[in-house]
Formats: sequence, C-alpha cells, structure tokens
Amino acid sequence: MSNTYQIYLISDSTGETLDRIFLALKAQFNNIEYRVHSYSFTRTQNQISKILENAKKNTNSIILYTIVDNNLAKFLANQSEDKGLPCFGVLGNLILSFSKLLNQKASHEPSGQHVLNEEYYQRIEAIQFTMSHDDGNLVNEVGKSDIILLGVSRTSKTPTSIYLANKGYKTSNIPLVNENSIPKILKDNPKLSCVIGLNTEAERLVDIRKNRMNSLKETDNKKYTNLDNIQKEIDEAKKTFKKYGWPSIDVTRKSVEETAASIIKIYEIYSKNNA
Repeated sequence: MSNTYQIYLISDSTGETLDRIFLALKAQFNNIEYRVHSYSFTRTQNQISKILENAKKNTNSIILYTIVDNNLAKFLANQSEDKGLPCFGVLGNLILSFSKLLNQKASHEPSGQHVLNEEYYQRIEAIQFTMSHDDGNLVNEVGKSDIILLGVSRTSKTPTSIYLANKGYKTSNIPLVNENSIPKILKDNPKLSCVIGLNTEAERLVDIRKNRMNSLKETDNKKYTNLDNIQKEIDEAKKTFKKYGWPSIDVTRKSVEETAASIIKIYEIYSKNNA
C-alpha cells in the first residue's frame, strides 16, 4: 500500500465535477496506483478537519478540492499546508480569472450548477423521453426526438442515448435488424430528425456479443455471435445508412463520451441546416 497514492476528493457539492477532472488527470499517468476517497457536500471547517486527520494517517495522500466559499477554501489550504499534505484547488484560480475578465463578482454558491431552472427540467424531460424510447419503443413518436440512433445489436445505442439525455437531448434508439426494422415514417422522411447510424468492427462485435450471451447464460443462438453473419449485418447497415443519407460513426475504439461528442457535432450541423 505504500506505493499507492491516497487521493482525497473534497467537494462542497455533489463532487461530479471533481470526479471528472481527476478521471482526466489520472489518464495522463500510467502505472500509478490510486485509492480514491470522495467527500461530497463538505461545507464546514469541522468536516474538513476530520477529513485531513484521516488523510494525515496515510502516506502519499493528495488533496484535490472544489470549494467555492473563499474562507472555507483558504481554511482547507492552510490546514493542509500545516499538516504537510499536497493540496490543489481545481476551480479557485479559474473563478478568479473569470471574475476579472467578466468584471463581475462570482456568487460563490455551492451547487450553483444544479439550480432547478428551466434547463434542469428540460434535461429531466429528455431523460424521461429517452428511457421511454429505448430499444425501438414508441417508434410512432420518433419525430419528437432530437436525435435518433440506429445500429445493429450491441453497438452501445442505449448507453450513448442515456449519456445524450443527460446532456438534454431527447434521444430514440432503434435496433437495425434489417431495412424493414426502420419505422416507415423515417423511410418516407429520412430528414424527419437527426438520424445517426452506429457501427463497429465485426471482430469486436463478436467478442461483445459472446460476453453478453455468457452473462445471460444463453448458448443456443449461434447465429447471433457468428462472425460471417455479423459482418453481413454490419455491411447491410452501412448500405442502409448510405441509402438514406444518414451519417454514421464507427464506435469500435470510442468511449460513450467520445461517441456522444461526435453525435452532438453532427446534431449541431443538422440543426443549423434545418433551422
């Protein structure tokens, strides 16, 4: 354990921002062991003192924090210095720089990004819509979608849809078994919504489907995991995307976040051209 870094993530809100920042940070350093200790809604000096006491007991402790209250942030920084703990504020300098640039004082209110405003309720509505329109459900309502994802089985349609929904996009996803599985309303009007195809390499899809079948303890459906059959599915899907003029994304080596970023770019172009 002596070679393991103890990372203390201290936030005055949910900690989501800090989690994402640390995820991006640790991706830059290979072969390093971490143990993460997360503390959300940390808003008193007493809470901070207890956390730092625990951190002091471990070797290789590092403090990262997002605390917008200046006095509390200074208390954390000073206490960490007194205890000899490396401590880094993630948002402090950025908020100060923006304050100077915009010539406006920051509110310094914890959870300011989670305010229950119109944008928040639109995001909740998008999540509810997306969950109701998963895996080909309610295809008669696809015209209400911001984005429609098409793809053969196991091309990450559902997780990508959910991620997009959390960004505020009403997303439908439809399994592409063959061209007949596409709703007639889409075939008659291919530009009804922003339709995007997802595809992947056949060899990769074989592994994913086999793992899926094993997790379900199903071994009878050999066609589902057969390489030749899968290659035909993918080839037919590509032909279908091309026929209807739908852009497609190869998700083979992309994370859900990367795929979603590409989808959002396509959606922005679609929206601009159809404004």
